[in-house]
Amino acid sequence: MSPRLLRRLPPFALAGLFLAGWQALHHALPAGRRFLFPSLPQLAGAFRVHGAALLDAAGHTALASLGGFALAAVVAVGASLLLVSSTLVRQALYPYLMGLQMVPVIIVAPILILWVGPGAPSVIIVTFLITFFPLVVNTTQGLLSVDQGHLDLFRMGRAARWQELLLLRAPAALPYFFTGLRIAAILAPIGALTADYLVGSTTGGRSGLGIMALLFSARNEIPALYATAVVGCALGFALVALVSGLAWIVLHRWHESYSPSDS
Repeated sequence: MSPRLLRRLPPFALAGLFLAGWQALHHALPAGRRFLFPSLPQLAGAFRVHGAALLDAAGHTALASLGGFALAAVVAVGASLLLVSSTLVRQALYPYLMGLQMVPVIIVAPILILWVGPGAPSVIIVTFLITFFPLVVNTTQGLLSVDQGHLDLFRMGRAARWQELLLLRAPAALPYFFTGLRIAAILAPIGALTADYLVGSTTGGRSGLGIMALLFSARNEIPALYATAVVGCALGFALVALVSGLAWIVLHRWHESYSPSDS
């Protein structure tokens, strides 16, 4: 068996153990409480009955996740460039960025409904608020984490500020930026699901997974509720895999965190 194949076996083995443990836990519960933790056949049945609705809702949640995620990435890069422009700017703005992260979503949600209304725009804004902070923190740290010897060399050569930023700081910041992207990719579907639960809309067939979870919970459809959770997890895995693939494409040829053995 090749080493590459051996490296791929543990995840599949762990998945098999997880599924076996899931089924065993269902049967280990008292008969009167097994409805709280559906068996794998019950979960499969929920997917058969509600698969089309869950797929449609996942599409709406995915679009909101990507919208908030992309907006956070763009704004974070701009904010990071502003923060590294001077120490004074950084000291003045950074506390307010931290304060923005600490605003509770459950309080922001009714305000957004008043200003924007329920639906996709509010969901995108909440997703943006949740994913923005790790992106700006990591990108700023990367732009500042430049080897002092390289920085001195650029300044000895009288490099322009834009050359220092584009040719030295930006490449040094890329690994930090992608670390922030991975964190944001994990948070984006969670943010979109939470936001959909709080500020989502059911009009026009635009319900996301958060609304579906709310409906299934109200109707006491437990297997369907678990199926919604599985779809939400799959959405998160897909976004993280997309970011990881992009990071590998950009970094694997020159950054030490992507050694040939990891590719």
